[in-house]
Amino acid sequence: MSIWKQPLDLDRLTGGSRQTLLGALGIELTEAGEDFLRGTMPVDQRTLQPFGLLHGGASVALAETLGSVAGNHCVADGAMVVGLEINANHLRAVTEGRVTGTARPLHIGRSTQVWEIRIEDERARLVCVSRITLAVVPRPAAS
Repeated sequence: MSIWKQPLDLDRLTGGSRQTLLGALGIELTEAGEDFLRGTMPVDQRTLQPFGLLHGGASVALAETLGSVAGNHCVADGAMVVGLEINANHLRAVTEGRVTGTARPLHIGRSTQVWEIRIEDERARLVCVSRITLAVVPRPAAS
């Protein structure tokens, strides 16, 4: 059974993010299953730290993107989610290619959500594991 309460149009979400951090980092939303959201990010000059390794902040940006987008599609009309806390453990260095993150819910409640995001390299080796806690709040009225 699907967890989504809002339709997920990955092409529209990715295309509508070209002028945001997602576009700057090359993050693309690639797949949505019954209970997960997946996206990729290049490991290139945009996402490397000075020593030539994938920047931990870029991994966290990918994790927060996936968790927040997923969370916002699991709330009823009139609600949205905002981040309360995120953590990440960086487990393996990556110097090139693409990484893929997969967000899955640990808890989807009325007032909070907790998502786990696992980021892997192109050989499906775990690079980073992150957890984000989201607050469910009323969506502001459109002006």
